[in-house]
Amino acid sequence: MSLGQEAFERLYAVHARPLYAFLAYRTGDRVLAEDLLADTFERALRARRRFDRRKASEKTWLYAIALNCLRDHARRRGSETRALERVAVGASFASSGGIEQIADRDLLGRGLELLSDEEREAIALRFGAELTAPEIARLTGERLTTVEGRVYRALRKLRDAID
Repeated sequence: MSLGQEAFERLYAVHARPLYAFLAYRTGDRVLAEDLLADTFERALRARRRFDRRKASEKTWLYAIALNCLRDHARRRGSETRALERVAVGASFASSGGIEQIADRDLLGRGLELLSDEEREAIALRFGAELTAPEIARLTGERLTTVEGRVYRALRKLRDAID
């Protein structure tokens, strides 16, 4: 049950834009998100013959590849990546306009820094990628209750940080 060329083109047409939004949300860097999107679809293209609908939906499979690209990038770049992300996030605040909007994003950014890596990833998948908790559970290999609890705790921490 692999993906043929036509099905792969449809997969790109349907998922490229939301996947890019997730990657931009997760990295805070649009250029990096474009690179990771290209890497994701390149890997998906190479692995399309191994795709099995019985194991995962196309969306879950594609986001799993994207998460692996993100993790690989983080491993390669280490602390340099974290510094670049901070600069990129600062630049995106400056270009978004409106002092209140900048202050709100800065407050949210500081709140996200208080979260663990797992909590940030759960929030990014839930709200950046708009995946459901069951989709996140399948994607990460975690139990549904673990994912739901992680998202709930992360939101509570964010709410406390903002208040």
